[in-house]
Amino acid sequence: MTEHVTITTDAGEMPAHVWLPPTGLGPGIVVLQEIFGVSDYIQRRAAQLAEQGYVVVAPEIFWRLGVTTPVEGDDALQQGMGLVQRLDWAAAVSDAAATVEWLRDRDEVTAGVGAVGFCFGGGLGFNVAAHLESDGSAPLDALVSYYGSALPGLHEAMTVTAPSLHHFGLADSFVDTETVRRIEASVTEQPGTVFETYAGADHAFDNDDMPWHDPASSALAWATTTEFLRERLPVG
Repeated sequence: MTEHVTITTDAGEMPAHVWLPPTGLGPGIVVLQEIFGVSDYIQRRAAQLAEQGYVVVAPEIFWRLGVTTPVEGDDALQQGMGLVQRLDWAAAVSDAAATVEWLRDRDEVTAGVGAVGFCFGGGLGFNVAAHLESDGSAPLDALVSYYGSALPGLHEAMTVTAPSLHHFGLADSFVDTETVRRIEASVTEQPGTVFETYAGADHAFDNDDMPWHDPASSALAWATTTEFLRERLPVG
C-alpha cells in the first residue's frame, strides 16, 4: 500500500510516495526516478524493496516543473528528455538530498538510509551522495545506480566514498562502452565500489515496460542489488 506525502523543500512541498515493509520498520531507501517520473515500473521496484524490509520513498523530482504524474504515450521519451532539459539540476539535487534527510527523521526508519536510482535517477543519486558528503550531512549508507545517464559529466567532477554499486549495459545507446569504462575506472578508485556490466544490454535494460528490457540482465542486476543492499543496509 502506497502512502502519499509531501516533503518540505526550499521552494515548497514536494509530493512523494512511501511504501512500508511488512513489519512497518526498517532501513530507509530513496528511490530516484527515470526521466518518465514515478512510473508504474518505478513503483513496482519501490514496492519490491519494501517487501524486502525497507522503508521506501520515491519523490516527484519534476514537481518544480509542475509535473507530478508519469510521462506516458508514444512520445514519452521526447517528453521526458524535454523535462530534463528544463530541469534545474542543482534544485533536483537539493530536493533529493532533502528526501534523504526527511527519511532519516521518520520514526519507521530504524537504521541507515540508502538510495537506488535509475537512468536520470542513477546520476542524480551519485550527485546527491557527493553533495551530502561535501556539505557535512550524514552520508548515504549505500548507493545503487542503474546506468546513470549524468555520470559521464559527473564521475570526474565529484567523489563518492559511500559504498556504491553501478550497473551499465555494454550496448547502451546513450553511454558508449568507452565512456562506461572511463566511468568504471574513475568510480572504482574508491574502496567499496562495485561496478557491473552486462554484455548486449541497452540503456534502461531493467525497465520491463520498455522495448530495451533485457530479462536476463535485469534479473542478474536485481539479484546483485538486493545482495548489495542486504550487506550494507541489513534488515532486522
